[in-house]
Amino acid sequence: MEELWRPSTSNSTCPSFVTGESVCLPPVKIPFYFSPRQNVFDGIPDVYVALAAPVVSYWITSLIFCWLDISGWKWLDKYRIHESKEVKSKNTVTPWQVAQAVLFQHATQTVVGFIGAAVSPEISIAWCQSEMEALGSTLVWIVRLFLGEQTGMNFLELGGPGVIHWLYWWGIPAARMLFALFILDTWQYFTHRLMHMNKYLYKHFHSVHHRLYVPYSFGALYNHPLEGIMLDSLGTVLAGRISCLSVRQTIFFFTFSSCKAVSMHGGYNLPFDPFQMMSSNNADYHDIHHQAIGLKSNFAQPFFIHWDVLLGTRMTREDIEEHRKKVKKT
Repeated sequence: MEELWRPSTSNSTCPSFVTGESVCLPPVKIPFYFSPRQNVFDGIPDVYVALAAPVVSYWITSLIFCWLDISGWKWLDKYRIHESKEVKSKNTVTPWQVAQAVLFQHATQTVVGFIGAAVSPEISIAWCQSEMEALGSTLVWIVRLFLGEQTGMNFLELGGPGVIHWLYWWGIPAARMLFALFILDTWQYFTHRLMHMNKYLYKHFHSVHHRLYVPYSFGALYNHPLEGIMLDSLGTVLAGRISCLSVRQTIFFFTFSSCKAVSMHGGYNLPFDPFQMMSSNNADYHDIHHQAIGLKSNFAQPFFIHWDVLLGTRMTREDIEEHRKKVKKT
C-alpha cells in the first residue's frame, strides 16, 4: 500500500501542474518498497549493506542447494542434472578447496569495496520531492517538444502528476535495473569468451573454474583470484555505476546477481526456481558449458542468452544429441 506524505510547509492543492518554469506536484505517494529512513538497518550505512548482502545471500542460497543434495528426497531425482557420485568422480578439486577459494574472493571484494565505499547520500521525502520536481520540468520540456504547446499542456494537466509518480518510482528504476543486467551480461559474455579463446588466459586463469566438471552451488565463484576480480567483481560494479543505480538499488542488484550465479551452478533444473524461470540461462544451460563438448559454447551469464544467440555460440541438449548421432554414423 502506498503511503501519503504531505509537506507541512506547502499547500497540498495545486491550481495547475505547470507553474511557470516549474511544476506543482501533489503530496508524495511512497510505494511499498521505499523506506524514508537514512539507513535500512539502524547504525549500519547502506553502502556497507551493499557489500555484505551479496556475500550473505550467496551462502544462504548455496546452503539451500546443499540441503537439497543431502535431503534424500526421491522426487528431486528428476530435476537433478548429475548424479551425486559424479561430483566426486569427475571434479578435480574438493569442496573444501572450493569453499576456501570462494571465501577468499568474498573477503577480497569486500575489502576493495570497503576502501572505495562512498558516503551514503541523504534520504528524505523532501529530497524525493525535489528530484520529482526536477523530473517534472524535464517531462514538460519533452512533451512540449513532441506534442506541441497546446496538446502537450492539455496532456500534462490531465496526467502529468501520475506520469511523474510512475516514472520516478517505477519506470526509471526498472529501466536502470534492466540496463544494469544488460551491461553485466555484456561484460561477462565477452570477458568469459576471451578467457576460453585465448589459450594463455584459459590455462593460467579460467581453467581453475573448470576443475568443476560437475558444478555445484557454492562453486559458482570458484575462480582464480584475478579472474574473480576481473570477471565478477569489476563487472558488477561497472554495471551498477554505468546504469546509475542508487545505493539501495545496488543492494538489490548485487544480491540478485549473487543468487542467480548460485542457481546457475546449483545442479538442479528446478521448474519452480525463480532465478531459472526468468530466462533460458538456467542451470542446465550453463551445465552444458562445463562439459567437454560445450566448452566453447554457452558463454552467456548470468542472466540472459541473447549474446550466445546473436553470435552463434549457443548449444542446446538437442545439438548435443545431433552431434552424437553424427559421430555414431561415422
